[in-house]
Amino acid sequence: VQLQASGGGLVQPGGSLRLSCAASGIILNLDSMGWYRQAPGKQRDLVATISRSGVSNYADAVKGRFTISRDNAKKTVYLQMNSLKSEDTALYICVADLTYQDQHGIMVAQKDYWGQGTLVTVSS
Repeated sequence: VQLQASGGGLVQPGGSLRLSCAASGIILNLDSMGWYRQAPGKQRDLVATISRSGVSNYADAVKGRFTISRDNAKKTVYLQMNSLKSEDTALYICVADLTYQDQHGIMVAQKDYWGQGTLVTVSS
């Protein structure tokens, strides 16, 4: 099972980016999905989460600027980031609560299954 994040890059302050994170593998259930971020030398912080039914939750620092959404059929979560600031610069990492079948055919339920990150740099 993989969570593959994409969409990061360099953007000027005030600009926008859209991140995607697609889950692949034999996934039997995909529950809550979300994004965290980690700036150099800092701890990993929650950005936003979204339940399977679409209920979302945001960190205060991004409320009103970021929007999380998901496509259950595509097993993908998105993060639309608008009005970006320099302090949004970080590695953005997706996470999911999921149940999958491992290489031995065993069902595994795991909370906080971490994917790869995608780097967002906000700079002029």
